[in-house]
Amino acid sequence: MNTQATENSSHSKQADSSESKVLNLPNKLTLLRLGMTPLLLVLLSVDNLACYIAGYALFIAATLTDYYDGKIARARGLITNFGKLMDPLADKILISTVFIMMIGMPDLEVPRWTVVIIIAREFLVTGVRSLAATEGIIIAANKYGKTKAVLQMVYVHVFLGLTIFKRIAELWLPDLVTEYAWLLRTASFWAIIAVALYTVYSGVRYAQLNWQTLHLGS
Repeated sequence: MNTQATENSSHSKQADSSESKVLNLPNKLTLLRLGMTPLLLVLLSVDNLACYIAGYALFIAATLTDYYDGKIARARGLITNFGKLMDPLADKILISTVFIMMIGMPDLEVPRWTVVIIIAREFLVTGVRSLAATEGIIIAANKYGKTKAVLQMVYVHVFLGLTIFKRIAELWLPDLVTEYAWLLRTASFWAIIAVALYTVYSGVRYAQLNWQTLHLGS
């Protein structure tokens, strides 16, 4: 009986240790970012200055969790397979949600096809990672994917911020803002095209780099 009790206690401790490893601080931050996305969706769905400001603040908070979960994981040696899979997935869901919401913002010009390209690339990468996982291979983000992520984040920060600035400026200088509103729409249009093109390039490079690893030609 004592032997059995000892074994049960050992299994229990191993299970607790495994659960603790998965639910470490970086992974909790990743899950927090994932949980922020539905609220961000609701806030950016409302064409209202207060909602845009709240949504932008929430997006900044989500971006900070993305920065710190990776930094803490590397500094403390808390890198897990769960984190390698969930961290980029949380990023993709977050950024895809914001881009979809930006299509409907009247202050910006975000062609639907650019967002389709961006999301399609994320589906491709997620599919490749899922295939790799079935082979016991965990594929982390490469430099092209990281650059793509930075460009997308910068686009959202810049143009969501400028949209808010424009809405505030309209309260004091409505005529001037109306006269130059086309500048924001034009800049957002060409910038999102540039982001979409680099997103395609990063997807092609991702496929090339992992073609041999996953035996995709067989």
